[in-house]
Amino acid sequence: MEKMQLMALPYAPEALEPVISRETIGFHHGKHLAGYVNNLNGLLQDSGFEVATLEEIVCKATGGILNNAGQILNHNLYFSQFSGKPKKTAPTGALALAIEREFGSFDAFKEEFQKKGATLFGSGWVWLSADKDGKLVITQEPNAANPVQRGLKPLLTFDVWEHAYYLDYQNRRPDHLAALWQIVDWDIIEQRYQP
Repeated sequence: MEKMQLMALPYAPEALEPVISRETIGFHHGKHLAGYVNNLNGLLQDSGFEVATLEEIVCKATGGILNNAGQILNHNLYFSQFSGKPKKTAPTGALALAIEREFGSFDAFKEEFQKKGATLFGSGWVWLSADKDGKLVITQEPNAANPVQRGLKPLLTFDVWEHAYYLDYQNRRPDHLAALWQIVDWDIIEQRYQP
């Protein structure tokens, strides 16, 4: 059985400052995500999921296996969507057109996305995803849930578990959500949107 590995960050731990501090990255990636990877590796033996992909596990498993696999998938998508120096501050091309079509404007999309993130009760994630026809939807996913469980393609996510922002923003979740736009790498999100 091949073990799940902790993803390597595509940037230095301090690269996202001041939006996300090096300290938060250290705890969030180095402790929380590493913990989910270790937990899942401990649960996989004789589970029937030893050679499954994360997406397959998230769509089929239950209990602790689902929770840890979901958190790994979610965090891998989350950490890989950021850049300390993104090339652009908004999407272009097909994704920009889809956002305008579904939400009216990029600003209206950001407002709705932040509102859904701020109003999710408890812990979880807010996602921008595409359905099989390319239509965009914003969903609130509690705990370790992921839009793949609904047949959607996840594009962009903001983590609203307190460990994602508490060291930097304390209880100011809306401020954290508003700041994250500065570090979104829209090239990555656009690549995810491609059919």
